[in-house]
Amino acid sequence: MGVRLTVLGDALLDTDLVGAVNRLCPDAPVPVVDDVIEVPRPGGAALAAWLAATGGAEVSLVTPMADDQAAAVLRDLLAGRVDLHPVTCQGSTPVKRRVRAGGQSVVRLDSGGLHAVGELTRPAVDALSTADAVLVADYGRGITAVPSVRWLLETLPRQRPVVWDPHPHGAPPIPGLQLVTPNLDEADGWARRVAPGLDTVAGPWTRTARWAAALVDAWAAGAVAVTMGERGALLAYGTGAPVVVPAPPVAAQDTCGAGDAFAAAAAMLLGAGRVTGEAVQGAVKAATAYVRAGGANAVSASPDETMTSSTASWAAGDGSTGPPARSAADVAAEVHAHHGTLVATGGCFDLLHAGHVACLEEARRLGDALVVCVNSDASVRRLKGAARPVMPAEDRARVLQALSCVDAVEIFDEDTPRRLLRRLRPEVWAKGGDYAGAELPESGVMDEWGGQVVTLPYVTGRSTTSLVAALARTGSEHRRL
Repeated sequence: MGVRLTVLGDALLDTDLVGAVNRLCPDAPVPVVDDVIEVPRPGGAALAAWLAATGGAEVSLVTPMADDQAAAVLRDLLAGRVDLHPVTCQGSTPVKRRVRAGGQSVVRLDSGGLHAVGELTRPAVDALSTADAVLVADYGRGITAVPSVRWLLETLPRQRPVVWDPHPHGAPPIPGLQLVTPNLDEADGWARRVAPGLDTVAGPWTRTARWAAALVDAWAAGAVAVTMGERGALLAYGTGAPVVVPAPPVAAQDTCGAGDAFAAAAAMLLGAGRVTGEAVQGAVKAATAYVRAGGANAVSASPDETMTSSTASWAAGDGSTGPPARSAADVAAEVHAHHGTLVATGGCFDLLHAGHVACLEEARRLGDALVVCVNSDASVRRLKGAARPVMPAEDRARVLQALSCVDAVEIFDEDTPRRLLRRLRPEVWAKGGDYAGAELPESGVMDEWGGQVVTLPYVTGRSTTSLVAALARTGSEHRRL
């Protein structure tokens, strides 16, 4: 997206030791991990920088770098993606090693540590001063506590957006930041320091909202977004009701690094000119995309391919907030491959009502999957007149897709979905009971492969036409008043 992002923080080397567990150790009740493969990846601030670069940003990373083998590995991982500005330090590169088997972590081994972090170089200062946005990824290793670093950071919020991802053992965020992004545990810990007693408030949502408001006040921040894992994020501005951005459902096994994905995306979006609320919405999508792609495990497995295309879309704030919708063709292929029963139904579904929902639920019970064929806008106009549809086809399909009884939705442009049915070849074509006793136009095409046309009971008094008429009457009455 062309945003110049500078990440300042603590770079770590994360390593996955991946093997298989088939037995227990004979001298202790612990698993034996065989055939171990060592796979390194960037961690901490280096992971945030790597993700932002993969998402299309021009990224500089300002971080303490030791002179050891782990630092050399980190440099190689970032080469060609991130412009590195090392800060002198004493100590050794922090390394986190996860022993994994069957997609699960067995144990984590931490080593290394930095101390006596030095001053920023002139290129590092320039990278911070000229960036479109700055992300501070604090992992409690000392760089955010260096007085000259804090002085420089304090000058930045007046010029560009700064996002601060805090750490329980790190320095407090500087005042005036546009956005601070603690997770639940971090928000709890920091709130206990700045406003003791808030943790006694009953109810998790109330506690989280009050923690966030207290941190906005204590840090003089523009906003605080508390990340809550699978529940999304709570965004507080200090006054008024907080904004909750739910996370789309995702089957997560490895969520390590999701906070870095969130913070990196938020900083990129703010640097691109998005307002804070939009940036947080995009950041929730980013973290979800990261976890859905496999999280840190996927970064380890395929650093050159993981999320290269998907990060570009979420970094721009694009995409649905839900999981990717399955295509009608994929659903049909899966049902046929398992010799199941595919059910299809169709219609305009303009202003979805209780009669529609009842019919769809009943249709789904007839088989193993339900595909809904939706008339395009042009098709609806030909059937219903120039005043219809009330809702465009994309909106009608989106509403239908949200129903748990619907497995896939596809829009067709003809008056009847004959060509679509020939592609899907459902075993059952179901229509509402207002067609009972009538010869349906789809009957002939269903006969081609031995499919069956059925009608379902009609819910009396429920129709889109009556709803449109009622809305028109209501509008007329309001105009007279």
